[in-house]
Amino acid sequence: MKKDLIINGTGDYPGGNYHKISIRGEGTILDDVESLVFKVYGTSEVLKSVKAGSVKILGEAETKGRMEVNDMLVMGSLAIGENAHLKKVKVMGTLDIAGELSGETATILGSISVGGDAEFETFSSSGGFEIKGLLNADTINIGLRFAESSADEIGGGKITVKKKRNSLLPFKGSEGSLRAKVIEGDEVSLENTKADVVRGNKVKIGQGCEIGLVEYRSELSEDKNARIKVAKKI
Repeated sequence: MKKDLIINGTGDYPGGNYHKISIRGEGTILDDVESLVFKVYGTSEVLKSVKAGSVKILGEAETKGRMEVNDMLVMGSLAIGENAHLKKVKVMGTLDIAGELSGETATILGSISVGGDAEFETFSSSGGFEIKGLLNADTINIGLRFAESSADEIGGGKITVKKKRNSLLPFKGSEGSLRAKVIEGDEVSLENTKADVVRGNKVKIGQGCEIGLVEYRSELSEDKNARIKVAKKI
């Protein structure tokens, strides 16, 4: 039977294969680690890679290597030094990934930063994100509550970007926005978005948008307060 690793104090611990890891103090794991359950309430650092069934971060955690997790919840902060495959991830705190991010379902309520591409089946955000590469998903739902979210390119089947009123910051000027060079999908509906190029079959450009070029195949609808420099049917 696999053993547990319970860290309540401060110290360095070996890697290896565990049933459960629980860190309430300050723990450094020196090598690759694999665990069914990994919970961090305090401060954790893994000097190599992590593979786990479920991970819950309520404190601060850092992994120097890659991370492979089935089910992840980040309520505190997590930094990953290489690529990450997070099958199902929910971020209520902050997640920072130096490499690429992939998985099936992402729910962003806090903020994420990705150094490369991010690829999911479903990507939902009502927080904030900065993706240096391509954000790609079959379904993309972005609710803009605060600050500016950005991706180099956004691609998907159905892409919906809506401004959302922030109940915590109800005053004017607290709306969020989205910035991307290229947004391309089958159905694209945008609000509060700045993009150089938008391409799609059905395209809806809503209020608060500034778009350089729109290329559409079947239909284009445009809010009177949106700005499009050039629109072309292709």
